[in-house]
Amino acid sequence: MRLLADENIPLLDPFFAAFGEIRRLPGRAIDRAAVANADALLVRSVTRVDRALLDGSPVQFVGTCTIGTDHLDLPYFAEAGIAWSSAPGCNARGVVEYVLGALFALAERRGAELATRTYGVVGAGQVGSRLVEVLRGLGWTVLVCDPPRQAREGGDFVTLEEILQHCDVISLHTPLTRDGADATWHLLDAERLAQLKPGCWLINASRGAVVDNPALKAHLSGGADLEVVLDVWEGEPEVDVELAALCRLATPHIAGYSLDGKLRGTEQIYQAFCAWRGEPAQVELAQLLPPAWLGELVLHEQADPAWALAMVCRAVYDPRLDDAAFRRSLLGDAEQRRLGFDALRKHYPMRRELPDLTVRVGGTAQQLRRQLAALGVRLA
Repeated sequence: MRLLADENIPLLDPFFAAFGEIRRLPGRAIDRAAVANADALLVRSVTRVDRALLDGSPVQFVGTCTIGTDHLDLPYFAEAGIAWSSAPGCNARGVVEYVLGALFALAERRGAELATRTYGVVGAGQVGSRLVEVLRGLGWTVLVCDPPRQAREGGDFVTLEEILQHCDVISLHTPLTRDGADATWHLLDAERLAQLKPGCWLINASRGAVVDNPALKAHLSGGADLEVVLDVWEGEPEVDVELAALCRLATPHIAGYSLDGKLRGTEQIYQAFCAWRGEPAQVELAQLLPPAWLGELVLHEQADPAWALAMVCRAVYDPRLDDAAFRRSLLGDAEQRRLGFDALRKHYPMRRELPDLTVRVGGTAQQLRRQLAALGVRLA
């Protein structure tokens, strides 16, 4: 079997070499000529996989090692009889920790108490629901907006207008959809941006076009009292440099780029591929994970919980490092910036997750233990 894969997918050989020849290309370089000699295609979010790419090719299976599927033409796959799989939830933990890191960075800059703010999570899928679980586990007030889930399940959801009206922090975790009553394309347009509370913090780690980028730039340029964290951009790898300069944190679509998340994505596609072929999976991720560089922390029982939470999160991941690297990449011309965007993603440094970390707390310190457990670390 001939497999064509995005070169940025990790552990291709351990998981897929037994099935046949693997050819690697940059995700943006995968074209009709490349798929003409492939039976299976493994991609990430930068490759648009549709009729224009696959029609007439021998490709029978498409796997994307990502949560999102807006880059896949699923109706065409059904029509053409092409099997496919995504990796739901694979990088959800990484995105949650990106948001946590952003919150601690903003709180430090603004001198804010995170526990006293009201959080709005828009989109309660794999990522949003896990973020809600963590924030509520910390004892913080969270409102959740997800119209499709509300229509299916009912429950304790609120409208987007209520989020805009009441929330001090808004984190976006929706898929990108263009049609229907629940379309998310430019979900936050100029009108809705104007409705944000003064002093609001806005975080977008979903898809760039969920926020109208030109409208956001105009809003910030006009002096809006708004702190913005953007990991995703309209038109990426091209980035509006002026908008990036107005953001408190700006990063190149790496919120979910923890090593664990990327490896889980490969494993999930491998398992789906095995199921499609009717073969048992022979390889497990646990056999391949490297040891975490930071394995254990020890906290005194009298440690201030707010300090401890920030310290523990930053010990594992601090998005300000990615912000600094990204801003350095924005200094060249347009082509250099495009190449820099992809290079930062391709050569992303090793980043682990909080569940890889063991924390020891002396004495009882029940509040601190509860909050650390909510973060997801292992408590010794």
